[in-house]
Amino acid sequence: MKTNRTNNALNMPVLGFGTLIPDPAETLRATKDALDAGFRHFDCAERYRNEREVGEALQAGMAEGIPREEIFVTTKLWNTNHRPENVRPAFEESLKRLQIDYLDLYLIHTPFAFQPGENQDPRDENGNVIYDKGVTLLDTWKAMEELVDSGKCRAIGLSDVGLEELSRIYESARIKPAVVQIESHPYLPETELLEYCKERDITFLAFAPLGHGIKPGPLEDPVILSIAARIGKTPAQVLLAWAIQRGTALLTTPKSKARAQENFDIAPLPEDAFEEINNIQTRERYNGVVTTGVPGFIPRRTEEEKAE
Repeated sequence: MKTNRTNNALNMPVLGFGTLIPDPAETLRATKDALDAGFRHFDCAERYRNEREVGEALQAGMAEGIPREEIFVTTKLWNTNHRPENVRPAFEESLKRLQIDYLDLYLIHTPFAFQPGENQDPRDENGNVIYDKGVTLLDTWKAMEELVDSGKCRAIGLSDVGLEELSRIYESARIKPAVVQIESHPYLPETELLEYCKERDITFLAFAPLGHGIKPGPLEDPVILSIAARIGKTPAQVLLAWAIQRGTALLTTPKSKARAQENFDIAPLPEDAFEEINNIQTRERYNGVVTTGVPGFIPRRTEEEKAE
């Protein structure tokens, strides 16, 4: 399971390392540890403000002999750059920070356009997000297609979208979405969206497959704990195996070498265990980004930090 890749032309490693890590030094160390543990799929974003550190770690790995073509790199277009004229400059800046000359995958981070400008989190005097009503998601998608035409971007996709938004883009797109990245775990299986993706050869990429470690959550669910004890695996390994077994790719963010190695020590679940998880009735979403465009897992920086 650890070496499996998605079955469409994207050829993306199923198990990916998510780089949403607030501290730059920890980003660098954890990304290097992930490379050492065997991760070859790295998910980044302009919004995470740490593409430079990820790029530095990837360059170190390549200097030690890992071929660039074995590393699958994703990053994302942030909401303030949705206007078509801003898409290519944002893409080029991400490439520069990552120190690579092409991207394997570029995603629209959310389907929400924010007011263009240097401030990634534009707000009015009442603290409300300032949205950009002058651009549509399809406008942005067409600019994304031009990146693929240029040869510097292998594939494009969407993140934090619902089925309605995805289907509108899919039906209108000249270049179809290759990937949809969405929160998914046993408490939020997104089964309808998953089936839609399977029927159209779109890779469903699950983030927060462990419920983002929030407690109480899937890691402490009695069904998960019982299965883990029965088959001699950790709750995290059970959740990751379930995600892969149902046909999704996934992202995790282990912060240590031991955790990174644990993520690879997974195997198919017995069929009865797989069905037990499918029958969990709890439903909970941990990230409200799909309704606001504002990621719920990114700590808000202080004014002092912004000035640095």
